[in-house]
Amino acid sequence: MLTTRFVDGAPCWIDVTTPDPEGAASFYRALFGWTYRSAGPEGGGYGFLERAGRVVAGCAPLAGAQGPAAWTVYFRASDADAAADAVRKARGSVPAPPVTVGEQGRSAVLADQMGAAFGVWQPGEREGLESVGEAGGLCWAELYTPDIARAAAFYHAVLGWETSAVTFPGGVYTTVSSRGTAEEGAFGGMVPLADDPVEAEENRPHWLPYIGAEDPDAVAARAAELGGRVRMPPTSIPGVGRLARLEDPYGARFAVLRGDPRET
Repeated sequence: MLTTRFVDGAPCWIDVTTPDPEGAASFYRALFGWTYRSAGPEGGGYGFLERAGRVVAGCAPLAGAQGPAAWTVYFRASDADAAADAVRKARGSVPAPPVTVGEQGRSAVLADQMGAAFGVWQPGEREGLESVGEAGGLCWAELYTPDIARAAAFYHAVLGWETSAVTFPGGVYTTVSSRGTAEEGAFGGMVPLADDPVEAEENRPHWLPYIGAEDPDAVAARAAELGGRVRMPPTSIPGVGRLARLEDPYGARFAVLRGDPRET
């Protein structure tokens, strides 16, 4: 379960990199009621997306050959440099080595053995997001990977994650949790890429953030009206809830969920 009582290995931040921060902020404001606040002259164009005055995400302009618009999920690390070293040792890669972000903390963007990008955040003055686990905030994170066993071993070595197989009416699902928190601390899952035709269309391993939504149907319809794309229409999954997978007008992919993915 996601809370703002962050522990090492748990999701603590998300941000979207986009060619049009102003346009993206407008899209998410209309979709979730998020407002944009610049990080200031020292932020290099970075800004915060807020809901009811609390930070729920970050927003950054694409730089150079940084790649397509995308959401990145960051996990808490007590030592970002050690996490980057662990990734290299586990045969992952370090697309963006650790950097200090003023007094806020230290961050890095890493990638697992199969190429799925993720971030780590070593907190300084900023612990992480100020709202998670509720409507309008990050509530789950999913990894789509060609090899769950290999991914599980990688993230265990790098972030200390533990995995569990959860059976529900739709089948068996692999959940992930921080070390020592057992299933009660599950914050995300792993899905075989080849078994999910919606995510397989991207044709590469990746992380997908889920945003809590009281009415996924209304959010999906609104996203389409705003120029986004409904990649998977609202669907009810027994033991999970109701969800939809979407894409903003610039190509950044995310999902919305009403319910608790840990429920069986």
